[in-house]
Amino acid sequence: MMLVTNATLLTWGEHNCILENQAVYFQDGLIHDLGETSVLQVKYPQAQLLDAKGQLLMPGNICAHTHFYGSYARGMAIPGEAPKNFPQILQRLWWLLDKSLDRDAVRASALVCVLDAIKHGTTALIDHHASPNFIEGSLDVIGEVMTDAGLRGVLCYEVTDRDGIEKAEAGIAENVRFIQSNHHPLLAGTFGLHASLTLSDETLQKCVDAVPSGVGFHIHVAEHEADQEDSLHRYGKRVVKRLSDWGILGERSIAAHCIHIDETERSLLSSSATWVTHQPRSNMNNGVGALDWDRMLNHGVRLALGNDGFSNNMFAEWNTTYLLHKVVNRDPREANGADVVRVATSGNARLLETYFPSQHFGEIALGAAADCILVDYKPFTPITGGNAPWHVLFGFESSMVTSTIVRGRVLMHDRQLLTIDEHEAIAFASELAPKVWERYNQLANAL
Repeated sequence: MMLVTNATLLTWGEHNCILENQAVYFQDGLIHDLGETSVLQVKYPQAQLLDAKGQLLMPGNICAHTHFYGSYARGMAIPGEAPKNFPQILQRLWWLLDKSLDRDAVRASALVCVLDAIKHGTTALIDHHASPNFIEGSLDVIGEVMTDAGLRGVLCYEVTDRDGIEKAEAGIAENVRFIQSNHHPLLAGTFGLHASLTLSDETLQKCVDAVPSGVGFHIHVAEHEADQEDSLHRYGKRVVKRLSDWGILGERSIAAHCIHIDETERSLLSSSATWVTHQPRSNMNNGVGALDWDRMLNHGVRLALGNDGFSNNMFAEWNTTYLLHKVVNRDPREANGADVVRVATSGNARLLETYFPSQHFGEIALGAAADCILVDYKPFTPITGGNAPWHVLFGFESSMVTSTIVRGRVLMHDRQLLTIDEHEAIAFASELAPKVWERYNQLANAL
């Protein structure tokens, strides 16, 4: 039981409000009561107190698509000339880095990502994992790191043909094993697939046959033109149509990126209620283009925001979304701030609820999950429920996050981490990094 006092609530939700001098009472992982600080302090005299000191109390951020294992790419040099396109980036960086990971490296990469998430106020992450030389049990390692730290996670293993049939089947088995064996309240599982261009019909058949009832898929879709070119050449149909024909789409499935798709594909994504995640910083970095944001919304596609392995500063992802589409379209009306924030809050929350169906996220409201953050933002112009999106987009910095709370458990308070030893985690990851890079360079130089 905890009572957060003297807070300024930024509620989000359908009717966003700014409420001052408020208190929020957490019990059993939920928001159990809301009201004026003076009233709730009398009502709950035995509760543990956390003084917000006037800071904004708001729902924690959610990352809809990430790759923890990408941590070890930071600062890494790719041997030879710089990759000239995304297929080369895949072949010369990511598909070699994932082969360089062992159990310890998977654990270390998860540790530093979890650390980063807590510091940036990201309380839930949907990860897409690959480590072809450590498949069985890899999701348990990541899950243990997340639950020890106190974060929510949705995990899957990336099935692909690029490492051979045996490892593709091991990836299928890892997805099924984790989905069926996990019972932790902070974790959920889905079924991971890499992308159409590395999955044969034979492998997709095995995945569809193996996926447990009621479980969806998490797959990259048309991140680059190469995905469409491969599908048209080998199967005579575009990627989204191919996935639709296999039953991959649906209200519990995530299609990440969806940059190079057409009107018919957008309609298929909308009619199937498939989630599409947008990762603007990654798309810019890889030079792959930009999803058609406004057209997606106008088609009724369910959008969410991820980071694709970039830092877990999701406020930066919000801001980049807001700016990128104005540049791409040379139209300042694109990616309206209210729409961006609605997707980042309500969209991401509804996606997370598909994996935690008995809970409500993304809002400071009675009965909602006690997944919250404190933000030390001091506006010098009026802030209201209506203009709050633009305060966030133009005024928030990740350094303003001072406290992170998940299921009513304080993971960071006054910028002090409480559930993870930052120095120990960084030392562990740093000790392993040279070995991971050495294995990577051996593979890269052998190409």
